[in-house]
Amino acid sequence: MSTERPDNDVTGPRRRRTPLAVASVAAAVLLAGGGGAYWASHTPGKSSAPDRGQAPVLALDSVAEAGPAAPGDPSTPPPGIAPGEPDPNGPPVVYRAAGQLPDGPGEAAVHRATGTVASAEVARLAKALGIPGTPRSVDASWVVGDEDGPGALLKVTKQAPGTWTFARTTPSKPCDPGKMCANQSPPEADGQPVSEKAAKAAAVPVLKAVGQDDAALTAGQLMGDVRVVNADPKVDGLPTYGWSTGVQIGPDGKVAGGSGQLKALEKGDTYPVVGAEDALKQLNEASRAKGDGGKDIGGCATPVPLEGEPKPSDPQCVPSNGKRAPVTQTVEDAEFGLALQYVDGRQTLVPSWLFHVRQGTGGPESTVTQIAVAPEFVEKPTAPTSSGDRKATSYAADGRTLEVTFWGGVCSTYTASAEESAGQVRVTITEEKQKKGACIMIAKELKRTVTLEKPLGDRTVIDAESGATVPRS
Repeated sequence: MSTERPDNDVTGPRRRRTPLAVASVAAAVLLAGGGGAYWASHTPGKSSAPDRGQAPVLALDSVAEAGPAAPGDPSTPPPGIAPGEPDPNGPPVVYRAAGQLPDGPGEAAVHRATGTVASAEVARLAKALGIPGTPRSVDASWVVGDEDGPGALLKVTKQAPGTWTFARTTPSKPCDPGKMCANQSPPEADGQPVSEKAAKAAAVPVLKAVGQDDAALTAGQLMGDVRVVNADPKVDGLPTYGWSTGVQIGPDGKVAGGSGQLKALEKGDTYPVVGAEDALKQLNEASRAKGDGGKDIGGCATPVPLEGEPKPSDPQCVPSNGKRAPVTQTVEDAEFGLALQYVDGRQTLVPSWLFHVRQGTGGPESTVTQIAVAPEFVEKPTAPTSSGDRKATSYAADGRTLEVTFWGGVCSTYTASAEESAGQVRVTITEEKQKKGACIMIAKELKRTVTLEKPLGDRTVIDAESGATVPRS
């Protein structure tokens, strides 16, 4: 024992495939391999019998949470929901295609980042962000800048994919004249966000430092007077979902914050994949299964009328039938791409269909993803756990150092311990509540460090309380 150190019916009128869908399919069919083009030998959209000797089964974790989302990215799912998946706490969703869906390629590969982040890689990003100083090792992360109090701070996990976060705030003390300080405040601004063109230009050095200078950029999102540049890279010519880099540009035109992944992705095993129509059926089946878990309490209530409508005189009664009415969303387009999932606790971009959907007539647009890998190659979790049952939310590791992240109360004391075996490390978070005095009910994100008997290596980290796999940071 180690201790702490203090989815179904596809209906609707058929239409021609959009150029976007056709282009994405063509890009996916030509898979780079050995310097030449590789033509899929399968019938489009059809999977062959699995060859276990060539590609291992993808063991999905119970929850596929998004990696560091672009700051303020509206596409970020609520906590504990896989990128692009329907909210399990809401009503079931039925997705219906507005037209013909593409078949897609016959095969596609997974991609993941491996290894560790070098100090030189962190220094390159720090230079692009304008932070002076040498990266220093702090537990399982590299740190550059002012860690205590206001200032500028870059933090990068050493373990792939090298999750990084950056924030710049007001300085805690003035800089000496003529000296550049890590916590130097930006010049006074007029409170007006910069233009989209200027924001994208300001983000280019940062994106180049993380190897995403060719990513598709959007800069329409605003956070007050801060404009956010969201970069979605293409990998092997395919669009990605859940692997965004977000760069915040302040009204002075300087980078004010950001987050993303620093380590480059590597191509992994290749799998047979299904077409968009089959994937949509799977999506509806999964959505219906999740919706069946919710209950409609029924009862009577007086609805609040919309503006201009007469107020109803009698309450409307709804009998409880144990199920909630489904919500219909229209699939307006589909692209074949790669979406983030956690496989054996590791962030992995998995071949998926990216469905662009709209709720109702004139409703908001969103992207919903469904794994395209043939079902016989996908092993879904059997443990009835969710991120809400899991105390440990993520981890980072550096050799024998295991840094566990979790949410806790401000008036409790927490310790962490680990039980090790050949293939797993089971982490236990122990809470000691305050015995006397009043305590405010506020939760905060906490970290505790555990020293392992042996380096973590390829072992899976398990939350001992729930039995769920803990994802890497």
